[in-house]
Amino acid sequence: MNTDAQKRAAAARAVEFVRPGMRLGLGTGSTAKHFVELIGERVRSGLDIVAVPTSEETFADASRCGIALTTLDETPELDLTVDGADEIGPGLCLIKGGGGALLREKIVASASARMIVIADQSKWVTELGRFPLPIEVVSFGLAATQRAVEKAIRATQRPGPLAPRKRKDGQVFVTDGGHWILDAALARIDDPAALAHAISGVPGVVEHGLFIGLAHMAIVGGPDGVKIVERS
Repeated sequence: MNTDAQKRAAAARAVEFVRPGMRLGLGTGSTAKHFVELIGERVRSGLDIVAVPTSEETFADASRCGIALTTLDETPELDLTVDGADEIGPGLCLIKGGGGALLREKIVASASARMIVIADQSKWVTELGRFPLPIEVVSFGLAATQRAVEKAIRATQRPGPLAPRKRKDGQVFVTDGGHWILDAALARIDDPAALAHAISGVPGVVEHGLFIGLAHMAIVGGPDGVKIVERS
C-alpha cells in the first residue's frame, strides 16, 4: 500500500464516524482531501450533514463534491472535525500548518466536540520537531517579531533556523487570512506545551502549528492496514 493509499484508507475509516445530521469541520491538505471526496460520495447517496471548511482550497473541493457548507458564525458549535497532520506525536500532540491553514484549522478544531486526525504512517513520530513548526505572523514589524520568536524558542529549548515561508516562485507565502508564516526548523521539540506557551506570548504571532489537547483520536494508515489510537 503506497502513501496515497494509506491516506485514503485512513480517511475511509474516519468516514465511519460520521452520522446523519452532524456538523463537520473539514480539514485541509492531501489526506483531508480524501476525506472530503469520500464524504461527498456519501452526501450524493443521501447523507445529510453540513460542514465548515478550514481553507479556501477545502471550500472549493467541498463545493465541487456537493457538500452543504456553513460558517462558524452561522454554526458556532461543531460535532466533529476530521483533519490531517504533518506530525502526530505522543499524547496525540500534533504539528500542523504545512499547507498554511493552521489558524483556521485550529479555530475549527477548537469549536468541535471531537477531532479525528488522519494520516499515513510516515506522520506517526516518537517526538515532534523533524517537520518545521509553522508560526503564523502579521507582516508588520516582521523582523522584530522574528527576533522575539527566536528569543522565545531559545528560552524553552535548542533553537534552529527560522525563516519566512516562500512559494515555489520565490514570493512570500500568504495565508488565507493575509498573514505570513515563519517556519522553525527545530529538529526536535522537547516540551511542546512550554514551547507553545512561549511562542503564543510574542506580539505579532497570530497562531502556531502545535495542536495540543485537540485531537481525540488518530487514524493512521500503514502498509498492513489502519490503526486507531485514542487519547488517554
